[in-house]
Amino acid sequence: MNAPRLRHPPARQRGPGAKKPKLSARPWWPWLKRGATGLFFGLIAWLLISQARTIDRGEVLTSLEAYPLASVGLAALLAAASFLLYSCFDLLGRRYTGHTLGTATVMTVTFVSYVFNLNLGSLVGGVGFRYRLYSRLGLGTGLITRVMTFSMLTNWMGYLLLGGLVFALMPPALPEGWAIGTGHLRLIGIGLVLVALGYVALCAFARQRQWTVRAHEIDLPSARLAALQLTMGASNWLLMSGIVFVLLQQRIEFPLVVSVLLLAAVAGVITHIPAGLGVLEAVFVALLSYKMPQPAILAALVAYRVVYYLAPLCVATVVYVVMEARARKLAASGPAPTGAGTRAQTVRPASQR
Repeated sequence: MNAPRLRHPPARQRGPGAKKPKLSARPWWPWLKRGATGLFFGLIAWLLISQARTIDRGEVLTSLEAYPLASVGLAALLAAASFLLYSCFDLLGRRYTGHTLGTATVMTVTFVSYVFNLNLGSLVGGVGFRYRLYSRLGLGTGLITRVMTFSMLTNWMGYLLLGGLVFALMPPALPEGWAIGTGHLRLIGIGLVLVALGYVALCAFARQRQWTVRAHEIDLPSARLAALQLTMGASNWLLMSGIVFVLLQQRIEFPLVVSVLLLAAVAGVITHIPAGLGVLEAVFVALLSYKMPQPAILAALVAYRVVYYLAPLCVATVVYVVMEARARKLAASGPAPTGAGTRAQTVRPASQR
């Protein structure tokens, strides 16, 4: 996926008569930016090293060598499909808000944000990267917030639909001593499905289409757009589950793998641990150790982290560096052409979307 060319921030687009800022007023600012940049890439290096330390390199090599080449290739293809699908989530946000950034640009920003979200948490990846990249492309803060919120809603509405169906129809056998039992999980599943379907029904039949909450306007999307959110969100969770299913050598039923992955995802969100380190493994071992030997489960999850976390993180870091380099080059070349920063902020009226 090609990295887009970032425009200047709107603040740099000054007319001929505008006064130049006094650099001496904030002599510490360039050093602060450099320090923040260095801290960020130091954090990336720490993440890679910390994840590597939790994994026995010999075990990684042994587990990967034990997999048939076809299974490894299929897992990689499923991972690529998942990232491609998730990169389209912000295209729904573009449709919802009406901004006019190009498709490749939107997908690249979403890909980078999603990968860092997986590895560093939503505050850094899902929020921080979107604000930084979209603002440099000319989108305003309010518009970025709406796109980001719509994308996250797509992800979690898909989770509610898929998780609700799996928990209600095929709940996993929970270990003794857990706070909830299988019966409770079925009830939770039914509730999740009702919430997801209720969202679509609200978008389809609500007469009032707009609310104002704390000075923020909330517009209901069309029922078609809401149905797309549920379909795309659920499909991405299925693709992620498919990766684990393939790496488990298909020795565990697919619906069971789906339910365990969904439970692990919620556990990771609750604990706020970056990349869910240890949480994913603990949930899978606790719920599936009666089906497979624990070393085989851990080996599959090691491969899953390599395929879905570490390898994409390397790619996203390179893409982000390229985007930043292009942004600096454009900033050094002078003011952007008139109108270059305004087209991206063009919003079509809601009646035209």
